[in-house]
Order: sequence, then structure tokens, then C-alpha cells
Amino acid sequence: MENKDNKDNNPEVNDDSGLDQTDNLGQNEEKTDTSTSSGTNENAGKTEEKKDGDLSVKFNELNDKYLRLYSEFDNYRKRTHKEKVDYLKTANEEVLKAILPVIDDFERAIKANENVSDVDAVKAGLLMICNKLKNTAQQKGLTPFDSKGEVFNADLMEAITHIPAPSEDMKGKVVDEIEKGYKLGDKVIRFAKVVVGS
Repeated sequence: MENKDNKDNNPEVNDDSGLDQTDNLGQNEEKTDTSTSSGTNENAGKTEEKKDGDLSVKFNELNDKYLRLYSEFDNYRKRTHKEKVDYLKTANEEVLKAILPVIDDFERAIKANENVSDVDAVKAGLLMICNKLKNTAQQKGLTPFDSKGEVFNADLMEAITHIPAPSEDMKGKVVDEIEKGYKLGDKVIRFAKVVVGS
């Protein structure tokens, strides 16, 4: 009976036992929290590893694409360079083939003129060959341009010298043409050498 009274009269004993249970509950909660947070950390670590793995795969794919693209471009560059070199080597082939018959005509004319006494026949032969050469060159895009009597144009002509103009209207114009100018298409490939009146 005394024991019962002691327990009832002594609230400290009851409180201690309650506190002990509460403390135990708190410790259990802390343990649960710790285990939960460590589980969360593990999940976060796994997620980061997965992200790193995905990024690594993506990087490898992009790097592979880059290397393939670079390789294709390098092959294209080498191929076009080779084609350009080959084209430059054979660019004149067509023009030279067209000129070969004219060279043949010159050789025949020289051979035929060895024993010819008629000068008019020689002149006619040379004129014919010259016209053939001009026609062949024009077919390939070479065109002469006239400059005599024209206003001096530095884009087309090269002034060799200036002389007093024979008349007032010839000032600043081409008085004489020393060498004819030529264009290939729209490009001037040889400037006309001229004498300009001043």
C-alpha cells in the first residue's frame, strides 16, 4: 500500500516514466529522420549519376557527329582542291585544240611559199589564215575593241604618250592606236595602247 501511495503522492516518478517514453519517442523519430535523409541523399546521388550518364552519352553523340562532319568537310575540301588543280591544268585544252588547225594552215603556207614568186598569192594566203585565227578566237569569247577616235578611258586603254590634238574636237580623245585591246567576255585581258590628243 505504501508503494501505491508513494507512486500517487510522488508525481516525479510518474513524470520521469512519461519523460522517458517521450525521450525514447524523440530518439526514434530522429533515427527515422536520419534514415529518411540518408535515403534521400542516396536517391539524389543516383539521380545525379543518371544525369551525368545522360550528359556523357549526349556528349559522345555530339562529338561523334562533329568528327563525322569535320571529316566529310575535309574530304570535300580536298576533292574540290584536286578538281580545281586538274581544271587549271586542262583549262586551255579546248582553246589550244581550236587553234591547232590554224597552226597547221601556217605550216602549209610556209611550205607552199618556198617556191612561190607571186606575192599576191602569199598575201591572200596569210590574210586567210589570219581571219581564220580571229574567228576561232572570237568563238572562244575573245573580242577586240576599237579605241581610235574614242574618248580616252583608263578602264580600257593605256596612254603611251600625249601629242597636240590635230583638231579641237580630238582633245582628250585617242589619236592613234599602237596596240589593239581585247576582252574575254566582259573582262579586259589586254589594254589598248594608245596616243591621246591634248
